[in-house]
Amino acid sequence: FKAYQKEDIITQYVTIKHHENKSIKIENIASGYLNLHADHYYLSHFAGAWANEMLLEEELLTHGIKSIESTKGVRTAQTENSSFLISIDKKADEYSGEVYAGALAWSGNYKLSFQVSETGNLDIVVGMNPFASSFILEPGEEIKTPEIIWSYSAIGKNRISQNFHNWSRRYALAHGNDLRPIVLNSWEGVYMNFDEKDILSLIDDAANFGVELFVLDDGWFGDKYPRDKADSGLGDWVVNKKKLPHGIGYLADYAVNKGVRFGIWIEPEMVNPRSVLAEKYPEWIVKTDKYTPYVERNQWLLDLSNPDVQHFVEETFDKVVSMSPNISYIKWDANRHVDNFGSEYLSKENQTHFWIDYTKGLYSVYERIRAKHPDVLIQLCSSGGGRLDFGALKYHDEFWASDNTNSLDRIFIQYSTNLFFPAKATAAHVSTTPNHQTGMMAPLKFRFDVAMTGRLGMELQPKDLTGDELPFAEQAIKNYKRIRPIVQLGDLYRLKSPYDGTGWASHMYISKDKKESVFFAYSLKYHGRTTFFETRLKGLDPAKMYKITELNKAGNSTFYGDGQVFPGDYLMKAGISLTIGNTYESTVLLITEQ
Repeated sequence: FKAYQKEDIITQYVTIKHHENKSIKIENIASGYLNLHADHYYLSHFAGAWANEMLLEEELLTHGIKSIESTKGVRTAQTENSSFLISIDKKADEYSGEVYAGALAWSGNYKLSFQVSETGNLDIVVGMNPFASSFILEPGEEIKTPEIIWSYSAIGKNRISQNFHNWSRRYALAHGNDLRPIVLNSWEGVYMNFDEKDILSLIDDAANFGVELFVLDDGWFGDKYPRDKADSGLGDWVVNKKKLPHGIGYLADYAVNKGVRFGIWIEPEMVNPRSVLAEKYPEWIVKTDKYTPYVERNQWLLDLSNPDVQHFVEETFDKVVSMSPNISYIKWDANRHVDNFGSEYLSKENQTHFWIDYTKGLYSVYERIRAKHPDVLIQLCSSGGGRLDFGALKYHDEFWASDNTNSLDRIFIQYSTNLFFPAKATAAHVSTTPNHQTGMMAPLKFRFDVAMTGRLGMELQPKDLTGDELPFAEQAIKNYKRIRPIVQLGDLYRLKSPYDGTGWASHMYISKDKKESVFFAYSLKYHGRTTFFETRLKGLDPAKMYKITELNKAGNSTFYGDGQVFPGDYLMKAGISLTIGNTYESTVLLITEQ
């Protein structure tokens, strides 16, 4: 056990050290166990799919075993997540009641088991999934399980979130105390259909718009098999000179000279069948015996249990970063899971080592990369939120919660995600309308107001803005820079959940010294003319006086007290009301001590 007293976090893991004369076989080994006794237990967990990740579900546990598990090998958090809450005797409340929480720091297969026994006890067992994972331990060897991170609150689940956020910023997030830059990503603007002129134009737009970092997404590489579509070139990390005749270094230097940092996309664990890499190293492909490996998303998976593949992935990162000293950000993606598993590197007797060795091989690569490139920002992306866990996050600066950038869906996804994972690491982008994933349309203000609750970024291209949208967006970016320290380093207080069925959502962030706060509220449906949004604020100093200023206004103020000063005690006991009754109406308030 490790205790982090300041953050109210305890981590638990198991190590087996083998000092006998013969090998032993480990069939099942868990990271942690917790036994509770109460009248009722409510489990909050997460489910979903691509573009719909991390959706909150809560249920009363009854007798028997409730099991949540993944056997995908990669993208193991795509449809479930290895974090959970247990609320005692009632459904989880934000600010009252006993709540236990756990999150497994592991990016491979996992299994969470919850058993209400005949005695009324709840037994919780958490760890790596034993599915096809018998592990032979030779004399002198040892095996260590991933950590399970535990926390407890006697005052509701909001304190659980604050505990995990504070702990993560310090222990499970790269550069946890640094502010994250505002990003413009090329993906939804040009996809793979671009040339050098297009990218230079996007960099110009980013610089003129106040964006701080430009990211060149997929499609920049491939020689014999150019990466013009998703079915070719993956694995061949050489610049496509037809698209980018002057290379990546030219683009990176151009961006930095414009005052914009430069980043680039990679997916080094995967390979297209149509690639030089697949032709040269067929033994590196994950597959069962001599059977043709299954193609998913036009690609195969490289075998990271193999040290040669680990070296290749590490070398790929080094090679890409070395294309320019001005590359300061890497978007690391992983877009498929494991099918028909098998390894030509592992012996016949040790094929079941694959599931554990793949993830440990990945972590080994991460560790070596971080040792050599400590200052590079790295985004954790896996077809959206497919690798969202504290095992991988500690090597990264942020994560991509979902490929779904639709603002309405993101309210639900980000609410659940931020139950455990900090807002500063949650990449939240403003995209165009109609949204490319859902076809839904929303006002620009609403899209910005949602994205500003995490690490603000843009898929929307500035050239697509017209009329009053351009000055609004420019001002919204300035406003985010003003509130960024509060959002990224402050404490989260949830006020209204989008899951409670009222059609409202609201939360706020408060600086550690309680001198500043920023408040967000959203109307998710039409509420009628006579219904108003009302809520009491949380976490302020009752003895302080606070001025409230509405940000991102698109017309008249939605708060009657815009520009006025109120006692903290009044704001937390009497509360505030807003005129946001229509679908897609929203409010952002800056609250500052006077």
